[in-house]
Amino acid sequence: VQLQASGGGLVQPGGSLRLSCAASERTFSTYTVAWFRQAPGKDREFVSAISWSGATTYYADPAKGRFTISRDNAKNTVSLQMSSLKPEDTAVYYCAAKVRRYLSRTDLEYDYWGQGTLVTVSS
Repeated sequence: VQLQASGGGLVQPGGSLRLSCAASERTFSTYTVAWFRQAPGKDREFVSAISWSGATTYYADPAKGRFTISRDNAKNTVSLQMSSLKPEDTAVYYCAAKVRRYLSRTDLEYDYWGQGTLVTVSS
């Protein structure tokens, strides 16, 4: 499965961005999908995950109340709506998918990765 992340860019503090992850195969609709991010000089960290059906979501503390993950299985896409962005949200954001259906914040458990999209929050 090939994943394509998009939607990154430069945004001012307090602004919003919507990231998208598009998949090449229909089996994507059966996978758990997550977003991770990696800031310069830091380790990759978990942001959010969504179950295959979209019924269950999971957020890291920095994302709670500001980010919303969703999916459209008919379009083979997962989105991350980010609002109230802060400079510390600046990072390359990656989408990832895994076959096993339980939600996880551990990057090693994810089987497929997109190439990343850069989000820069700066005035």
